[in-house]
Amino acid sequence: MSPGVELKTVYEYFTENGIQSGLTADTPDLFRLNGREIRIVSGALHYFRVHPDLWRDRFRKYRAAGLNTVETYVPWNLHEPMKGYFDFGNGTNEFSAFLNLRNFVLMAQEEDLLVLFRPGPYICSEWDFGGLPSWLLRDSNMKIRTSYQPYLDHVTAYFDQLLPQVADLQFTNGGPIIAIQIENEYGSFSPIHKSYLEHIKNIYDRHGFNCLQFTSDGASNGAIGALPERGVLMTANFQSDPKGNLDKLRKHQPNRPTMVMEYWNGWFDHWFEKHNKIPVEDFAIWLDGIFNHSQTSVNFYMFHGGTNFGFMAGANKIPKEPFYASDVTSYDYDGILSESGDYTPKYYKAIELINKYEIPKLFRPDFPPKSPKVAYPSVILTHFLSFSDILEQIPPSAVSQSEILFPMELLDINEGNGQSYGYIAYQTTINFLQFTENKLMFDTPVRDFGIVLLDGEIVNNISDYWIHTTKTFDVKVKKLGLHQLTIFVENTARVNFGVAKDFIQHKGLTGKVHFNSELIKNFTIYAAEFKKDWIQGLKNWRSLTNNPDVKAPAIFKATFMLSDIPEDTFLDMSSWHKGIVFINGFNLGRYFKVGPQKTLYLPAPLLQLGENIIIVFEQLEHAREIQFSATPQLG
Repeated sequence: MSPGVELKTVYEYFTENGIQSGLTADTPDLFRLNGREIRIVSGALHYFRVHPDLWRDRFRKYRAAGLNTVETYVPWNLHEPMKGYFDFGNGTNEFSAFLNLRNFVLMAQEEDLLVLFRPGPYICSEWDFGGLPSWLLRDSNMKIRTSYQPYLDHVTAYFDQLLPQVADLQFTNGGPIIAIQIENEYGSFSPIHKSYLEHIKNIYDRHGFNCLQFTSDGASNGAIGALPERGVLMTANFQSDPKGNLDKLRKHQPNRPTMVMEYWNGWFDHWFEKHNKIPVEDFAIWLDGIFNHSQTSVNFYMFHGGTNFGFMAGANKIPKEPFYASDVTSYDYDGILSESGDYTPKYYKAIELINKYEIPKLFRPDFPPKSPKVAYPSVILTHFLSFSDILEQIPPSAVSQSEILFPMELLDINEGNGQSYGYIAYQTTINFLQFTENKLMFDTPVRDFGIVLLDGEIVNNISDYWIHTTKTFDVKVKKLGLHQLTIFVENTARVNFGVAKDFIQHKGLTGKVHFNSELIKNFTIYAAEFKKDWIQGLKNWRSLTNNPDVKAPAIFKATFMLSDIPEDTFLDMSSWHKGIVFINGFNLGRYFKVGPQKTLYLPAPLLQLGENIIIVFEQLEHAREIQFSATPQLG
């Protein structure tokens, strides 16, 4: 670029002579957009993980770094939480405010970014059930991600609502969407049904998606989960060894541009494990290797991770007991921007390399200012609801009687959609004929986190919980006769990656329970969904001052006042044990003493001038106050 020549914005450059064509991938070097060469430099930003009031700030930080594109997944389980009920920002669900996908795409264009659109229907993404809705599990024959006709019918019904939201926002129509993905990492699934991929492509075609279509997969999977014969571009996902991975992609697709659809610039965390970090030096070496190989384009996964608010974090099957690991609430991902949108050393290193390899050179806006973080004064808890109080306030429609145990998804609630998230309690009465040597035996694993209560108190001690395994309890009583037994189970997340058998993800209890070798029957089953309207409608609070010895499980409440404009902050939950936190009715997500995460990110838009209400559901052992921090503790 000659000195004194003014750089153009993305849209000025690629549309200055009118729009004749969209993104093409017809040569082995660079993509062309409207006939002009472009190296796509994109970053993932999931609108459902970032408060919508903060989207524009994140977009501006992307563009200031030199990114010309933003990528997003689309979560089916949020947009169709109940079969036939669709929410694109116009609903009354907890996440409704996050779900105006059209606004997100339009705002990206306003901030001079193109869009890579990845609607699934399966998205993986460390998101519960890979973004699939749990009501699919009510079909005992369901075969997700295959050509099983009922599944295809559900996919069609969903896409017939989703795709018209943004079909007119393709680049050739004057919008920002330059490409759309078919399914997601399908080469890692088994069994593979190419007819399923064809079905999705045909839906896209029917809805007028004439933009570039692509798949993304591990480079070693080749074309087994792709449709190159239909002109669908293959892209690769990896973290390291850029030459080896891109050589494999080039071997399978020699005459088209190479793109890393997911350059894993960080990684996610499980509970009980260490916080994952990728050194800046390694990040830079691998990114330079990507840029330096055949003019490859890249999408940073995750440029900015955001947060798994509510119950939406995912899980993985693992090769050792308990053969299951759930993800933490933070989706910081050791990203290029932090969970709270702050600049990191990777951000400045990315800029350095983007400057070196950018094609074409384009105008960039100034860096947005850093967002302040505040540690508000600690808040003392004032009120509580006991475990029995909680069950008493579960609506009658969410309470059922059953001779046998069955999982939450099969409950006849929510207009025949079952229970998707939260907790489930199985309650019955047991006659104790001896004080000790009483055995409570479970013949199938709990799904996922279980505790046993006798007359409302945890049996034995708070460490006597179990996760995804079978268990036998030794139960002692001080008084013979009838006692109330409650088995309380948390759905800590459905697996989001694997093969077909890994996606059989019913939650709760599905087997049999014996007491001293006698089969237990006749349960009252409570669906404790902890939805926003239920949380905000809780009543009959008890004073903690008058009941200082209350034990968990219990719900606790505190209020605090803000007289100044709210700022971002973090809740320090290190003195609590395991539970969830609500701010003004919104579920911030889970905390767990085992770590690695110790704080919960509280974005400023969830706070308000005047009174703010904090509600904590603690399952094991509570603290007496809520502490704030100006810095995160992720491990």
